[in-house]
Amino acid sequence: MTGTIINTAAILAGSVIGSVVKKGIGEKYQNALFTAMGLAAAAIGIHAAVANMDKSTYPVLFIVSLAVGSLVGTVLDLDGRFMRLSAGLSKSNLGEGLGTGILLYCIGTLSILGPVMSAIYGDHTYLFTNAALDFVTSTVLASTYGIGMALAAPVLFCWQGAIYLTAKYLSASFFSEELLTELSIVGGILIAASGIGILKIRDCKTMNLLPSLAVPILFFVGKRLFGL
Repeated sequence: MTGTIINTAAILAGSVIGSVVKKGIGEKYQNALFTAMGLAAAAIGIHAAVANMDKSTYPVLFIVSLAVGSLVGTVLDLDGRFMRLSAGLSKSNLGEGLGTGILLYCIGTLSILGPVMSAIYGDHTYLFTNAALDFVTSTVLASTYGIGMALAAPVLFCWQGAIYLTAKYLSASFFSEELLTELSIVGGILIAASGIGILKIRDCKTMNLLPSLAVPILFFVGKRLFGL
């Protein structure tokens, strides 16, 4: 899990550097960073979703995933719980920042396929590349939201660690191109929703949408079990 450890360390380092830089940034410039991060998240999310829609074999799956996932997340009140927890840790909009950071770090081809390549082939190239990107992203996010952004690092470690162990002890075929495509569409929409929230256009309660990511996985597990 060398690649995952380095990826996690990169986020921690970026968060520390960004939080130090934050102290010298005035409120006007912090607001500018908020806007920049909101636009970036929206653009990244829309690109990820649109770029993968043409590749989808199940064009309705992402709609079902969002519908089911949002209902489950709302019943569990994931957004409310997360915001109350983060409010106890910081007086800033840390919950908003963490939600965006976790999605940006964890959802994407590099972050999902990277642990698979590492587990099956011992190739850490994807994860090293992802670490470099996450270092820059975490630095910018921490300069906006503060040192609390470092809390996203253990989430990434658990996420990639789970994928690594699954690939190590099951098979690489589980993470098929079809599954990665569907996850990228749903994940892209969630990242875009997070950006919309940062821009104060609409509070999409992104954390309530997180269970949507489990629907494509369960769908493909069901396909395999029933031989569909």
